[in-house]
Amino acid sequence: MPILAAAVAACGGDPGLTEDIGVQIRDSAGVRIVEYAGQPEGEAPFALATEPRYRHGANPGDYEFQFVDAGRLLPDGSAVVAWYSGMVVLSPDGTTHEVLATAGEGPGEVISPHAVFVLGRDSVLVPDDRLSRLTLFVGDSVARISSLPRAGHFGVAGIGVAGELLLWNRHPASLWIDIDTEWLAGHMTLFDTETGALDTVASYDHFPRQRSGEEAPIIRPMGEVTVAAGRYVYTRSDRPEISWRLPDGTVAQIVRWRPEPNRLAAELLEHGETYIRMLYRRNRVGSEARREDIIQEEMAAYRAMIGQPVPFFGTPFADADGNVWLPSYRPAYPEEGSPYTVISPDGEWLGQIETPPRFRILDVTEDLVLAALRDHLDVESVAVYELTPSPPR
Repeated sequence: MPILAAAVAACGGDPGLTEDIGVQIRDSAGVRIVEYAGQPEGEAPFALATEPRYRHGANPGDYEFQFVDAGRLLPDGSAVVAWYSGMVVLSPDGTTHEVLATAGEGPGEVISPHAVFVLGRDSVLVPDDRLSRLTLFVGDSVARISSLPRAGHFGVAGIGVAGELLLWNRHPASLWIDIDTEWLAGHMTLFDTETGALDTVASYDHFPRQRSGEEAPIIRPMGEVTVAAGRYVYTRSDRPEISWRLPDGTVAQIVRWRPEPNRLAAELLEHGETYIRMLYRRNRVGSEARREDIIQEEMAAYRAMIGQPVPFFGTPFADADGNVWLPSYRPAYPEEGSPYTVISPDGEWLGQIETPPRFRILDVTEDLVLAALRDHLDVESVAVYELTPSPPR
């Protein structure tokens, strides 16, 4: 049995006492509520292997990655990796690669592939929000191209239990300055690829309001949506809470916990300056001198917030078994999220898993983790690690 599945099975399907933290489970109008009396602590019953199965991108002849957006593991252990200039498929042992798509607007080309979904043994579905289309690749060929809604704020969060596409507001759909509510609403929307019909099933807090004349905060909470096992999963990063919704928008489960305030520590900014400098260089922001001035202004704004409350976690994602992974919040270096907190589909707090520095998880399936890594020079590569049982404590 895969490590993740075994961990959930060992819990018996219901949360219990976790490191002396009590938990209450109740039903409220058909909604399963799981409430922890504090914040559970402790390691997950599985851990990342010390060394990867392979690392691709750092060796002669490897593909040179730049700002990987998404990646998925295929059933045979190979991996498909996407970024703004194309997609490649890595062999199960990581020694070879095949280009699946290049940058462009033609059939089989991509510009903004921010997500990849595995549909079968060698089939992947790739939404491109810039091109407003879905491309189904089977093997190394394009099997089908379908249109997506022509609205730049829509993103594909995942695939529902009946095969429908579950959309969300990937970017704010309208201006959030001086709105009447505290938060700009986002929407969970079903999309019928055959008819093009959109059906909004729920709204959520997406982006906090800003007042005219106020300086935009450099750190702010966000409402995020992902899909786990065919259900919408919603988080607001300033609330220690996760909610699950069925594809029709019905709330099915809510998990809450009670942590201490998460305050910004100086060490969390360790890699931020290097990362921002790399981004600005890539995007050709101003002259070198002007770029450096902007970077120092940004870092000063971050340092001014040391000791202040910040979001509890970063952008969540789900693994192949429906577990929800919450990366730790990293304000200036989002590619580092260790430790990750893992919560089962039933709300069981499975624990935390540590990862190496400059390590961003792209996908987790059965006993494997696909990740993007950066070395000390910020050269990016992709690696596959095994999940192994944690040593007894």
